Amino acid sequence: MTNTPSLRVERRPAPVRTQVLDNLRQAILDRRFEPGQHLIERELVELTGVSRTSIREALRALAAEGLVTTVPNKGTVVATVTADEAHQLYQVRSVLEGLAGELFVANAGDADRRALQKAMDTIERRAARGASVLEAKDRFYEILFAGAGNAVLHQTASGLHARVRTLRSLSLSLPGRAAESVQELREIMAAIEAGDADGAGRACRRHVANAGAAVAQVLNG
Repeated sequence: MTNTPSLRVERRPAPVRTQVLDNLRQAILDRRFEPGQHLIERELVELTGVSRTSIREALRALAAEGLVTTVPNKGTVVATVTADEAHQLYQVRSVLEGLAGELFVANAGDADRRALQKAMDTIERRAARGASVLEAKDRFYEILFAGAGNAVLHQTASGLHARVRTLRSLSLSLPGRAAESVQELREIMAAIEAGDADGAGRACRRHVANAGAAVAQVLNG
């Protein structure tokens, strides 16, 4: 198993099970645990310093998120997303994000709009330095969906978040894709600032379509 000392759980106020789940999820999203890799409970206990019960709880939660799966006679492995599965995820994501863009224009308050602009500014700064924009984009989408004012939409998107974020890291690994992604987010912001709900929806769907094409290129490459 990959040596990942950052998985060690510190005794912070958050429940241990939450810390373990967050650390393991991040290791999968960062691809420190590769797709198809076998996750051995005993080794995870050694890496994190927590009980086997806590590890099992975290693995069950990760399975519910679609990040790991149980294979007969092999145990728990990091889920592998096929090109077809990625295509299906991006089809759903396109609908959800397009609707979020439209509803954000209609329902977001001034505080939501300021928060979205602040998230965009963070993305711009990180991109200019050549740093990862994944976390900043997570914040952008969280504000977008929350500001849309539709709890069912927000919950549905949250349920797909972990798997979509894994694919997002793949798409951004393609040369030139990070810069294209930032430009597409600028177009979303421009439509929102203009009060153009239809334009915001189209910009969101275009962004998802381009990201999906980049993921397909990586997976089929």
